[in-house]
Formats: sequence, structure tokens, C-alpha cells
Amino acid sequence: MLFRFVMHANKRAALAAGHLRWVIAALPLVPMIAAPGAAGVNKWLIDPAQTHISFSVDAVGFPRTEGEFRAFDGRIAIDFEHPALSSVSFHVQAQSVDAGSPLLSDVLRSDAFFDAPRFAMIDFVSKRIEKIDEHRVRVAGELTMHGVTRPLAVEVAVRPQPAKPRARIAFTAKATIDRLAFGMTAGYPAVSREVALTVESEAVEH
Repeated sequence: MLFRFVMHANKRAALAAGHLRWVIAALPLVPMIAAPGAAGVNKWLIDPAQTHISFSVDAVGFPRTEGEFRAFDGRIAIDFEHPALSSVSFHVQAQSVDAGSPLLSDVLRSDAFFDAPRFAMIDFVSKRIEKIDEHRVRVAGELTMHGVTRPLAVEVAVRPQPAKPRARIAFTAKATIDRLAFGMTAGYPAVSREVALTVESEAVEH
């Protein structure tokens, strides 16, 4: 049934892109909350082996479509005493979108949605980071996807990790992205404009 929908509408893929952006925004938040007493700037890297970026989107008359992105990297610089001086950048390869079937994944990569050959990367760059409380942070920045840049603000929940050889922090970020704002209009309104994004990840100090 999913294949049939793709063949007739070529629509659902665009939603995936929004999720990535959310993911990008979420990654930087984790380290800032983890060590509020640290001094100076601490640098962190996202651990790809411990990161899962997933998305879902609804369509009229069809089951919810779910997928993920498999190739990405992120860098974080955190000043725990002065969060406003912190920064984060995150980059996702649009070609890595995986919707669970080769056919649907190819549709998402096509010019109907991400247009991955033309717009290879989905990028997030922070502009402002602030601590909400001991377990949450807010990151405001710019998300660039499908050749369009829009502001994006993300709230991230952070949880401490057991002691390991290297300092780590885990986080969960959830958001909703409006794909139409990035020019990904295929299938609307049969395919929702809203894409739900969830990011589960760990960042490693280096």
C-alpha cells in the first residue's frame, strides 16, 4: 500500500527533511546542561554509533510513514559558565534518508522532495544557546534545507550518563517541522505539512 501511494503521488518524502533540522538543533544542547560547573570552552563531538535521527509524517488514507537519516556529523563548543558564548553546527547528508524501502527512499531523494543531488546537505548552525533548567536547554539557530534557510528553535532534554573512559552526555530532542516553509510542497494537503522529528544521541568530549 505504501508503494502504491508513492507511485501515484510521490509525496510523502518531503517531510523527512524537517526532521533532520530538528536533529541538528538538538545535538548542541546536551553538553551545556551536563556540566554546569565547568570552566572555559569544552569541545564535543556527536557519536554516530549512539545517534538515531528519526521522522514520521501522516497522509490521508495511508498509515503513518516513518524513516531516518543515516549519515551526519556535529560539533559543539560549550562554555558552561557563559552559555551565550557556546556554539554548535550539525550537518546531515540528504542522500542518507532511509524510509524503509528503496522505492520510497528514492522518491524522498528526488527533486520532488529533498532533491539530494542538488542540495546534498542539511545544515544547522546555532545563533544562541541558553539554559532553561538543570535538565533542559534551548538552542536558536538557522536550518538550511532544500536550498532554503529558516530560523529554528529547539528544546532538548538531557540525562547524565554512567562514568566512561571519556565524558559523555545523552539527550533526546523532539520537534515538528513545517516542510512547506522549505519549499517541499509535493503531495500537500494529502500529505501533512508537519513532520515529527525525534533525535536520540550521545555527545563525547574531546
